[in-house]
Amino acid sequence: MVQQIKIITRPSCEFEIPASEGYRLYSSLLSIMKEGDNEASSLVHDSRKSSIHMSCLKGRFFKSDRPNFKRVAPAERYMFHIGVTDPAETQIFQAMVKPLIFDRKNLDLDGGELIVEDFSSSTKTFEEILGSTSRYARPKLIFDFRSPACIQYRNSDVTEMFPHRLAVFRSLQSKWNSVCPEEMRLALLDDDIERYITEKPDAQSYKTYSVMVNTVFDKNKGHARPIFKQGFTCCCTYWFTKDAPVSVKNAALILAQFAEYSGVGSSVSRGCGWVEVRVEEAER
Repeated sequence: MVQQIKIITRPSCEFEIPASEGYRLYSSLLSIMKEGDNEASSLVHDSRKSSIHMSCLKGRFFKSDRPNFKRVAPAERYMFHIGVTDPAETQIFQAMVKPLIFDRKNLDLDGGELIVEDFSSSTKTFEEILGSTSRYARPKLIFDFRSPACIQYRNSDVTEMFPHRLAVFRSLQSKWNSVCPEEMRLALLDDDIERYITEKPDAQSYKTYSVMVNTVFDKNKGHARPIFKQGFTCCCTYWFTKDAPVSVKNAALILAQFAEYSGVGSSVSRGCGWVEVRVEEAER
């Protein structure tokens, strides 16, 4: 079962936050989580393969005089979500949301705080995701990459800087297969992804970023230094060729719906790889 909780907040005052605020949001959440469950906080922070996914803030932002910063205002409302896809991490997920939902803790973002006003939760079983594919005859998949997607190219240090179909769906299949029941594992081949799926990104929405995802102590300088990853945002539509097998369409549909819970690429617990997905019938 995959789970997600959407949290609506309002700023305590007008203040500035980084243009890509995922890591600051993540750090603030871990800080208040540590007060109630230090062990769970450490597990989230130290794990390289956690299925926890956190989005950035969604709302109306205002221009800042500082480069790579934006402003939030108390009259506005800002939403973000926290999700988990691995049933084994349900307890960690609960420890993350408890301080916000039940203890009503505020998120301290240095310049000001976010006050929780409302929340809603959703869950889906793996069976429900699998069963939803039958609703579409000729689907097209519209991915809106809302925060920088940092997708590692295979096992190299190279980062994908384009929403190429192979990079996106290989990342999603790896995430799905790592948490789903054994009998539901997918075997979407690289050749089938490249042969039967095409991508059409919206050029006007395409942007690249260098985002902070962690810090490490620098012994030479005597203080922590930031670690950055490169990524992209854009809106991209994925189409199927006319001769695409049903098995390929169904596998891609499953992964597309799973993407909103899992995120795409790496550092998804730090606000990267947040994607909103729409599935529509392609015109005949």
